[in-house]
Amino acid sequence: MEIILKQDVQNLGNKDEIVKVKNGYARNYLIPNGLAITATESAKKILAENIKQRAHKEAKVKADAEVIAKKLEGVKLTIGAKTSSTGKIFGSVNTIQIAEALTQKGFDIDRKIISIQDDQVKEVGTYQAEIKLHREVKVKIEFEVIAE
Repeated sequence: MEIILKQDVQNLGNKDEIVKVKNGYARNYLIPNGLAITATESAKKILAENIKQRAHKEAKVKADAEVIAKKLEGVKLTIGAKTSSTGKIFGSVNTIQIAEALTQKGFDIDRKIISIQDDQVKEVGTYQAEIKLHREVKVKIEFEVIAE
């Protein structure tokens, strides 16, 4: 039996894939649990149209992400932190502080898409952070940690 998956199913396939499974597996598990629908001709046409529209939206989102990435390329941030006399930071610099510094520069970036290259920033110095704007668009920015 051919079915269209409505969401990812482990060891079977990903969302919007057409797969062949045994009749009992489809009728007794996948379809009743809302994981799949029967792959009729009309369902296949609807799936093709949805994939086409999603591809168009993905292209627009990716283009927007590339524009933001171009603007972010030259940005260098300065983050102040309380330090000891030896240059060690009390606590550490995290993605929240980087997101706040970007907001002050005029970029509205969510802290969840920012990752710091070094595991923890615990000393004064220059570091790099990576911002994942899209699945295929990533930009690296430098930030400097200074003593307040």
